[in-house]
Amino acid sequence: MSKIKYTQEDLQFAAELLNTPSPTSLEQAGQKKWLKFIKQFVDEIHIDAYGSAYGVIKGTGYSDKKVMIEAHVDEIGYMVKHIDSDGLIYVARNGGSDVQVAPSKRVVIHTEDGEEIPGVFGWPAIHTRAGEDPEIKVESLFIDIGAESKEEVEKMGIEVGNVITYQDQATILNEKWLCGRALDNRIGGFMIATVAREIKRLKSEGVKIPYDIYVVNSVQEEIGLHGAEMIAKKINPDVAIITDVTHHTETPMLDPKKQGSIKSGSGPVISYGSSNQRKLVKHIKTTAQNCEIPFQQQAAPAYTGTDTDAIAYTTGAPSALISLPLKYMHTTNEMVKISDIEHTANLILESLLAFDPFKSLDYFELKEI
Repeated sequence: MSKIKYTQEDLQFAAELLNTPSPTSLEQAGQKKWLKFIKQFVDEIHIDAYGSAYGVIKGTGYSDKKVMIEAHVDEIGYMVKHIDSDGLIYVARNGGSDVQVAPSKRVVIHTEDGEEIPGVFGWPAIHTRAGEDPEIKVESLFIDIGAESKEEVEKMGIEVGNVITYQDQATILNEKWLCGRALDNRIGGFMIATVAREIKRLKSEGVKIPYDIYVVNSVQEEIGLHGAEMIAKKINPDVAIITDVTHHTETPMLDPKKQGSIKSGSGPVISYGSSNQRKLVKHIKTTAQNCEIPFQQQAAPAYTGTDTDAIAYTTGAPSALISLPLKYMHTTNEMVKISDIEHTANLILESLLAFDPFKSLDYFELKEI
C-alpha cells in the first residue's frame, strides 16, 4: 500500500530546499538541488532555456498519455534598481514581496559572478520619528551593505538588475510545523519529488503505471506564471495536477466569510471553478474520499492565481489544483503543518494511481445530446 510518511531526513531535505536561494529569474541553485534528488527516481531529466526543470517517469506501455504534476521553484524577493552616491541600494519588487515586513530584515544580494553579498534593509529608529511612523513604500526601502559610496558598491560586484533574497532559514516549530521563507512554493517541489520516489518504489514492486508522468518544477510563477506557460507548451500534457499553497484563514485580521474557511491541519485544499476542470476535480475528490485523506474545498470562480491557470489555458489539458494550507504567505516566516504536507503529497500520489487514462475527461459526452 502506498503511503508517504516523512522522516527526519526528508524534512531536513525540505529545509535545505527552502534555504537554497532561488529568486525569480535566478532559480538555478534550487533547481540543481531538486534535480539531484529526483534523478534517482525518474528515467529522464530535462531543463528548458529559462530554467524550468522536469523528470519523466516512463509508463508501462498501456497508454501514450502524459500526466503532469507541477509546482514552482521561485521565491519572491527584490531587485537592485538604483545605487546612490552614499552607497545605499534602492530596490524594485521581484514578485509579490510585502514591503511591510522588509524594514530591518537581513538580505543577500546575488551578483552576476555568483557572489552573495550580505546587507540589511535600513530603517530610522523609533526615537527619531517624532511620534509619526513613516509610510512603508517600496520607494522608501533601501539596503545598507556597509559601503560608503557608489564606487565601493560597484567594486563588490553589485549592479542594477542583481536579485535579492532574505537570509531567514527554515526551522521546525513544536515538532508539528515547518516554518521559513519560500514555502511558497518550494515545498510543492519537495512534495512532487517525494511522489516520484514513491512511484519508483511501487513500480519496483510490480505496480503498473499506464502512462508517462512528468514531474515539473517551473520558474517565474511569482511574476506571472510564465515558466509554467512555457514548459506546458513544450510538454503538451494530456492531464495536469498542480500543487501550490493557499491561505490559512483562521489567523487574526482575516475573515473566512471573505477568504473562505481554510485551516491548517485539516488537509489539502481542492479548488473549484475557473481552470479546475470539473471531471478531474471530481476524480481527485473521490480519490480523497476513497483513501480517507482529509481535504477542504475552496472556491476559485475567476482564477486561481497559480500555474493551474497557465497550464490549463495554454494547453487546454484538463487541469486541477491541490493546495497546501499556509500561514503568513509572502513573509519570511511562512508556516505549514507537517501532517498537511503528507496528506497533500498522498492525495497527489493516490490521484495518479487511481487515474484511468482510457476514461474520458471530456466536459460532457456528445451522446448525451
